[in-house]
Amino acid sequence: MNQHGYISLISSIIISILLLAVTFAISFNNSSSRFNILNVEFKERSLALAEACVDTALLKLAQNQSYGGNENISVGNDQCSILPIETSSGQKIIKTKAIFQNAVTNLKVAVQASNLSVVSWEEIAKF
Repeated sequence: MNQHGYISLISSIIISILLLAVTFAISFNNSSSRFNILNVEFKERSLALAEACVDTALLKLAQNQSYGGNENISVGNDQCSILPIETSSGQKIIKTKAIFQNAVTNLKVAVQASNLSVVSWEEIAKF
């Protein structure tokens, strides 16, 4: 009779430990997913800021072909940077950088100098 009580007690302890482990794993997964979603949102905001700087640079180039960049642009409460604009082989190279909550976006856009049509548009890791 004592043997059955001991087996029941050990079985209930093992089942409790397993249930706690499953509960912890599910809770950790949900928490981790929440942070991943937040990081994706920060990256999207950073990308939107960098694109806003590209659009600003294109507008300023349309108004003045000798626009050189090298300025910070305010977009609402946030900022992005237009790096110095380079000229190469009849193209203008626009580089922009935006940081939002540690999410960084660096864009490099090449346009035809004559009509500002986009030749290439890419995100790069570093300038």
